[in-house]
Amino acid sequence: MDEFGYTQTLDRSIGKFASFAAGVSYISILTGVFQLFYFGFSMAGPAYAWSWPIVFVGQLMVALCFAELAGRYPVAGSVYNWAKRLASGTSSWLAGWLLLLSSIMALGSVALALQITLPQLWEGFQFVGDGTGPYDFAMNGVVLATIMITISTLINAFGVKLMTRINSIGVFVELIAAVLLVLALGWHVVRGPEVFFQTNGFGEGNDLGFFGVFLIGAMASGYVMYGFDTASSLGEETKDPKKTAPKAILRAVTASFVLGGLILLFGILAAPDLTDPQVGSPDGGLQHIVLSVLGGPFGKAFLACIVVAVVVCTLAVHAAAIRMMFAMARDNNLPFSRQLSKVDPVRRTPTVAAIVIGIMAVIPLLVNVMQPAIFTILSSISIVLIYLSYLLVTVPLLRKRFARKWPILDDGSEPGFCMGKWGLPVNILAVLWGAAMTINLVWPRPEIYNSVPPFEWYLQWGGVMFVAAVVVGGALLYRLKIRHQTGVLAEHAAAVAAHPSSNDPRYDAPEEAMPANAVLATEG
Repeated sequence: MDEFGYTQTLDRSIGKFASFAAGVSYISILTGVFQLFYFGFSMAGPAYAWSWPIVFVGQLMVALCFAELAGRYPVAGSVYNWAKRLASGTSSWLAGWLLLLSSIMALGSVALALQITLPQLWEGFQFVGDGTGPYDFAMNGVVLATIMITISTLINAFGVKLMTRINSIGVFVELIAAVLLVLALGWHVVRGPEVFFQTNGFGEGNDLGFFGVFLIGAMASGYVMYGFDTASSLGEETKDPKKTAPKAILRAVTASFVLGGLILLFGILAAPDLTDPQVGSPDGGLQHIVLSVLGGPFGKAFLACIVVAVVVCTLAVHAAAIRMMFAMARDNNLPFSRQLSKVDPVRRTPTVAAIVIGIMAVIPLLVNVMQPAIFTILSSISIVLIYLSYLLVTVPLLRKRFARKWPILDDGSEPGFCMGKWGLPVNILAVLWGAAMTINLVWPRPEIYNSVPPFEWYLQWGGVMFVAAVVVGGALLYRLKIRHQTGVLAEHAAAVAAHPSSNDPRYDAPEEAMPANAVLATEG
């Protein structure tokens, strides 16, 4: 850690499988695929499944760029710390700010996935009403999500060893369940693959035809394959992180693509009746297909595995948000930084940050408690913020490549991963992909942001206005206040500055960038 200007305060105990499990559990194919399958199918029908390989290719380009950076800078708050070494202080702070907010919102939306599965597993989990009322679904989802976030807060606050142990066991169960589910659904296939080449009337009436509804349905895939940077965000707690983190990032996104894609493929091919309205309904979806195909005990067993997946996904998202808050706070880049960056001396984990993240994640749920479309709204906004934060890394990285300042000249350290001559084209594709998906996701479509009454213009444009407010408000907060206090807090600073000086030609720090070894004796 001296190399990056910090002292080692977190518990370095995560091994190779636990690092891989962190990335897999954040992506969580069983959580994401089962949570939004109904949405993608209701928008574009069976052919929406083509969005899965498209999203994978785009996200793989981003993951490859991140793997290079993880091989150089395996530090907590990965995206924030990478941007800090690639771009100006404002854009790097925004990268961390946007990912922190998106992780908090994603924590709530992931925990909400319990509402789609638990009542189908046992009707006793429907605490609010009987599920038929206009707000029963959303209100009960908030109750279940709040309970889950409370449990996640306690586990993450206790220590990284407990969190990673539970996470690793959960991911093992999730992977085994995914493989068995693929085999079970494959055994019950009732139709051929031609169904994926038929539009079945979807897109009629849309200005762009099927392509228009396909872009909307693609959100269901775009929601799943992100968060692979979590493996690097836990780098300070990982053994041999420069080699472990890049491999974990690439393995996580690849394994998720393969298993998730096969579940989608065989789920659609095995569905007894694709015209059944339950297949495209929030309280049906892929869970309904599994129960219909596999029946009683087997179907219930797989639903139980989905619950396990949601639990470990919640833990991973919470853990990533904690590391981002901790990373920014120890640089004195957040209000109340000294408190938020405090590490428990016994458990060696940012306990205060864990509790604050948990409380903040519940707030958006309570605000949207009477909103039946709570899933798609929260999911959409959190994904937009994540794609924007990723762009704040891939764009400056591309600029460095064009200036021939990346890969870094020999600085005495061995990179854990390097793309070589493929770096430039991969980076270009990563930027183009990120920009295209950001536009697609923030597009104020009524199908996403205003799908149920009351149909108000401010609801439809709510996503655009919220994202704009977060970006502009964050930039003003940094420019007017935060940047004047930036510097590593004394209790987190390395005893000896290890970074090369700004006069070293190998260290091309932007004028506004914060040197990692800048130390503040007191906050403010």
